[in-house]
Amino acid sequence: MQLDLRTVSIKPLRNTFTHVARHIGGDKPASRYQEGTFELQAHHNFHYRPTWAPEFEIFDASRTKIVLEDWNVLLDPRQFYYGSYTLARARMQETAEADFALVESRGLADAMPADVRDLALSVLVPLRHVEWGGNTNSMFIAAYGYGAALATPSTFKAMDHLGMAQYLTRLGMTLASPEMLDEAKAAWMDDAMWQGLRRYVEDCFVIQDPIELYVAQNVALDGLLYPLVYGEIDGRLASMGAGAVVSMLTRFQAEWFTETQRWVDAVMKIMAKESDANKALLEEWISTYYARARAAMQPVAARVFGDQTDDVLAELTEQFATRMKKQGITPRLEA
Repeated sequence: MQLDLRTVSIKPLRNTFTHVARHIGGDKPASRYQEGTFELQAHHNFHYRPTWAPEFEIFDASRTKIVLEDWNVLLDPRQFYYGSYTLARARMQETAEADFALVESRGLADAMPADVRDLALSVLVPLRHVEWGGNTNSMFIAAYGYGAALATPSTFKAMDHLGMAQYLTRLGMTLASPEMLDEAKAAWMDDAMWQGLRRYVEDCFVIQDPIELYVAQNVALDGLLYPLVYGEIDGRLASMGAGAVVSMLTRFQAEWFTETQRWVDAVMKIMAKESDANKALLEEWISTYYARARAAMQPVAARVFGDQTDDVLAELTEQFATRMKKQGITPRLEA
């Protein structure tokens, strides 16, 4: 008996969902990111208004002063959906685990001068509380921001902050001992160096406009803290004798910021381009919150840079202004 095997090509009746096709220019194959983002936001037939805010629907674009005709336009250039996000973070985690394992197995932390190690611990470990604040703020944006294009990456960002808080916790135990965590908490609660930043983080908890909070957390605070701590301060510690130890233990944070600011910048550019009113409001918010973030970070920077603090912050402010200008935004920033 002879068997004749043939392949049959079955043409699909349609390539994607109708609501996705409206956004990608017709019925053509869509990416998983597109199918997992476009028009997932509920619009109608809500059962009740929230009892804690009866002036709004459960999902309500008017919770923010920023106005967009279509909230689906806030696309993430990384195109993160659950699968691609977890794969990206898994790769970063593998690198981080290898770095921690190398430092611990080779006893690299023991080679650091004691005063440099103490300085690194005093600046880095209390930041685990800032990361917890970032987690809380990002979850608020995900909960009350409008549209899956904004809520989904905000949820991912919330989890990132939680993970970075854990890495800072592990850094404290790698360079010192578990008791260091109690000392860092005491410093966060009582040390004058941290009270400006603590107030900033806690004031963010009561911001009701999700996009204003997006600016306060993602643009202003993150936009200064990460370049300062994981760029300038990390470089200074290395020159003081830390070598590559601190850089290895904080590589995740440094690489995370470089990646995440692509999404933050894309969102800001789209919002500012939508209307002059949006642009003016974003510039006002950035001007206000960046000034507050800079004042809050000044004592932390001074702990490391001393008399050079103003020069370091001025350079970072200039870099931030250049970054915002590329998004079509020109806030008023102190030199």
